[in-house]
Amino acid sequence: MDKTFEQAMDFRHACKVFDESKKINDEDLRYILEAGRKSPSSFGMEAWKFLVITNEALKAKLRPACWNQVQITSCSHLVVILAGINSVRPQSGIPLKRFARRNMPQEKLEFYLNLYASHLEDTLRNDENIYSWTARQTFIAAGNMMTAAAVKGIDSCPIEGFEKEKVEEILGLDKSQYRLSLILPFGYRINPQSTQLRVPLEEIVEFIK
Repeated sequence: MDKTFEQAMDFRHACKVFDESKKINDEDLRYILEAGRKSPSSFGMEAWKFLVITNEALKAKLRPACWNQVQITSCSHLVVILAGINSVRPQSGIPLKRFARRNMPQEKLEFYLNLYASHLEDTLRNDENIYSWTARQTFIAAGNMMTAAAVKGIDSCPIEGFEKEKVEEILGLDKSQYRLSLILPFGYRINPQSTQLRVPLEEIVEFIK
């Protein structure tokens, strides 16, 4: 039975070792990926891509470049989250296509495209600025995927501990198109969940009236 949102938040933790004998079924995997696909993004650009890796040889090749973390090879599915680069540039034609999905009049479409380009002039100036912007957005998708997985009783572990350039080289990425943002292993825990430690709500929330 699926967990409630609150139960899923209590269930989710950074799983360090997965049960290699258990695999996520296609239906549950799609549920997780759809949570990523449907996530919000700035200007609705959806500047991300999700690589789903089940090839054991490739996982083994990636592991040394990911600080030799066992999650990389013990997980059922390794999701590599990429941040888009060229797709957010107005000259790529993709922002126009994204806005055009709204079926707005041509003049309004041009208005939004010009607003987008002018507002993000500094951001779109170079690949490094673009990566900083789009990579931040991928974390929204990652958070939603991890919670969706927890709803299904599936574990995850967000990983930023990697040698970015080496991982990108192993995956053969065209870095003018996509760059590595985050690695998300999914699977089933083999050890009991550790105690969830969080700062009290009163320490992190301030109500301004």
